[in-house]
Amino acid sequence: MILSIPVACVSWTITHEEVFREPREYCQRESKLARSLSRRKFFSVLTCEYCFSHYFAALFLIITRFKLLYADWRGYLVALFALVWVANQYMSIYNRLRLDIKHEQVEIQAKQEDVNLGRKNVSGKAA
Repeated sequence: MILSIPVACVSWTITHEEVFREPREYCQRESKLARSLSRRKFFSVLTCEYCFSHYFAALFLIITRFKLLYADWRGYLVALFALVWVANQYMSIYNRLRLDIKHEQVEIQAKQEDVNLGRKNVSGKAA
């Protein structure tokens, strides 16, 4: 489902990326320290990509009027959960890809440090 891509993109960006770090840190603080339960829950929704994707998918369905399988209100309900499920699959794949890339970068850096250390030892013995 193509509509899941913008849902995943916006949900991931708001809940993970650096551009929204300050508002996200504020929301995380409020979700832990707010006095009322409703305030804590409201701010926790803004820090969880799974939770946030539900609300953004609902907004996206209102804007696009997309329905799935049924022409009435049930079509919106099915579309909402389908969009959220596919969007979260996209976010999981993206997260896994980022972890793999980070792991490869750490391995390359460790190998480079070993090579540089080996060169220092060889040049130190030659001197």
